[in-house]
Amino acid sequence: MACHYAYYASFSPSVTLRGFGAKNREPRPFQVHLSSISSPVRASYNTLVSEAARLLVPTAIFEASKLKVVFMGEGLKSYSAIIPRTYILSHCDFTANLTLTISNVINLDQLKGWYNNDDVVAEWKKVKETMFLNVHCFVSGPNLLLDVAAEFRYHIFSKELPLVLKAVLHGDSVLLAEHPELMDALVCVYFHSSLPKYNRMECWGPLKDAAEVKSYPYFNGFITYHISRR
Repeated sequence: MACHYAYYASFSPSVTLRGFGAKNREPRPFQVHLSSISSPVRASYNTLVSEAARLLVPTAIFEASKLKVVFMGEGLKSYSAIIPRTYILSHCDFTANLTLTISNVINLDQLKGWYNNDDVVAEWKKVKETMFLNVHCFVSGPNLLLDVAAEFRYHIFSKELPLVLKAVLHGDSVLLAEHPELMDALVCVYFHSSLPKYNRMECWGPLKDAAEVKSYPYFNGFITYHISRR
């Protein structure tokens, strides 16, 4: 159900990704504005860009045969513990092959040049006994060319997110079988951008539902947090 109220609160993004790709900049707290996904802020997006993303980029269909899973780190195949556990999903534009790297920490070496590609990062987090799957997408900045294409990239990431979640579900299926409660974990998507409009977090609901979204755009029922530096 969409949220119909707003508030401001302190917010700190994932420690491992805070300030990644930014030089000579100290981490600062964020302000978070919570609003309905169907609010006027969301409606102000350029519908032409949204339509272009829908028409020009076909929705990718997950194919297990095209997914390669790589484990980096110790103890990842014991499946007794959930945290720490992170994912990096990368793809090849030419073959459409996917690579899912599963690790104990976010591999920053693998993310060098993150702002020049479309890799998606995810990590399990636990807050007050509630499990979350936090997903990170880099929309724009410090590359000025990405700022120009920020809205298009935002819509593409949103459109392809169900594919990302399906890759995680398939690639780490043993973990999900051992811990079926993770299917009810909330999916929080962090869009990282130098532009305040796209520097946001969206709650996509339980993992079992977010991975099965069929149509785009997915406006109904999601909660949006607009993140701005003080």
